[in-house]
Amino acid sequence: MKGWRGIIATAALAATLTAARPAHADWLEDAGWGSLTVLTNLVYMPAKVTYALLGGLTGGFAYALTAGDLKTAETVWVTTMGGTYVVTPRMLQGDDPIAFSGSPGGEDTATDTGNGDDKGNQDGLHEQQLSDR
Repeated sequence: MKGWRGIIATAALAATLTAARPAHADWLEDAGWGSLTVLTNLVYMPAKVTYALLGGLTGGFAYALTAGDLKTAETVWVTTMGGTYVVTPRMLQGDDPIAFSGSPGGEDTATDTGNGDDKGNQDGLHEQQLSDR
């Protein structure tokens, strides 16, 4: 029985190695952009999350100090909590924009891909306003 297991394992290994696809020609370039993206996100993501958390607190204080003016608080929240949270290789290559802050008008440049739909989002995600204006 042990002999059959070895033969089957050897046949499976040989089939896997012979059926393997050739390596992508630009694998080294892709690895470089991926590594650069990881290193960028190690700095960018904590900075963005800290900025968003402080903006959330500031917006809460603005809401309280303006006696419940939601428009003022919402402007702070959208500006600080909107934008790009994760940098991708396409962003580093200049193909997609990076927006550290959101825009209070709702036109977030980081999600505008220009594909023709109402906000340019490919994934169907849209910002929703907190109040009806």
